[in-house]
Amino acid sequence: MSKKTRILITGASGQLGENLIDYFSEHSDSEIIATDLNSPTYSSTFANESLDVLNHEVLRNLVQQYDVDQVYHLAALLSASGEQSPLKAWDINMQGLLYVLESAKEFKLRVFWPSSIAVFGETTPKHMTPQKVITEPSTAYGISKVAGELWCNYYFNKFDVDVRSVRFPGLISWKGDPGGGTTDYAVEIFHEALQNKRYTCFLRDDAYLPMLYMDDAIAGIVQLMAAPKEQVKQRDSYNISGMSFSPAELAYEIKQHIPEFTINYAPDFRQQIAESWPASIEDLDAQTDWGWKPRFDLKKMTATILSKLTEELEPTA
Repeated sequence: MSKKTRILITGASGQLGENLIDYFSEHSDSEIIATDLNSPTYSSTFANESLDVLNHEVLRNLVQQYDVDQVYHLAALLSASGEQSPLKAWDINMQGLLYVLESAKEFKLRVFWPSSIAVFGETTPKHMTPQKVITEPSTAYGISKVAGELWCNYYFNKFDVDVRSVRFPGLISWKGDPGGGTTDYAVEIFHEALQNKRYTCFLRDDAYLPMLYMDDAIAGIVQLMAAPKEQVKQRDSYNISGMSFSPAELAYEIKQHIPEFTINYAPDFRQQIAESWPASIEDLDAQTDWGWKPRFDLKKMTATILSKLTEELEPTA
C-alpha cells in the first residue's frame, strides 16, 4: 500500500492558502501540514504548525518530521503591502523561497510557488502579454517575483528540483479576507455591495486588469502539480488567465443583481501599480503543456460570489 502524499503549505492562513486547504479537505486524501507565522487551527485532521519562512532550520525539521513530499509555498508579502515595506517584501518573498528550494533539493520535494503578473512592467505589451517577454517591474513585489522565477528555473536546471509555478493575475474569492494586493478591490466590492450597497474603489473606473476566480486558480494549481514532469516545460512560471475587466464593468455586473448598488472612485497609490501591469494575458503554453482552461467568466463569477456571500451573511436561526 503506497503512502499518502504529504503536503506542507506555507502561508496557509492567507486567502489562497485557505481556499487550497478547503479544496484538499473535500477532494483529496493527502495529509496536510498547514503552517503560518501563527499556527493555523483549521481542523484536527490536519497538522497545524507555526513556521516563520525565514527560519530554514524549522522548515527542514518540519519536512523531516512529517516526511513531506510536496511544498506549496504561498507565504509572501503582496504588491500593495510590499510598496509600504519594500525591504521586508524582498526578505520574506526571496529568502523564504530560497529556503524552500534548498529543502526541495535536499529532500527531493515537488514545489509549487505562485508568481504574479507583477513581474511585468511598463515595457511589457499591455494586451495579450505573451509567455516570453521583457519583465521590468516597477514594484518591490514584482522585483521579488522576477528574481523568484529565475531562481526556480536555476534550481530545476542545476539541481533537478521539480518546481512548478504560475503567474497569477488578480485572484477573486468570496472566502477569506484580502491580503494586501492591488486587485483587492474585486474582493472588497462584493462585501460592500451586499452589506452597504455602495463602494469606494481605490482604482480608476477604467483600470482594466486580468483576473481569475479562485476556484479556477485552485483547479489550475492542482492540475499543474499533477501533470507528468516532462509536460511541465516552463520552469520559471506559466502565464495563466481567466478574464479581464475594469472596476466599472464589475460594478455593472453587480448592479444586475443589486440595482441600488452605487460605486465611486478615489484612486490611490495602487492605481500607479495597476497601470504598470497588462490588461490581458496570453496563456497558450499552459493550455498546450498541461491542459489549462478556466471555467468562470465575469458574469458567472459575479453570480456565484453574490450567491455564496448571501448565504454566508444570512443570520442562522
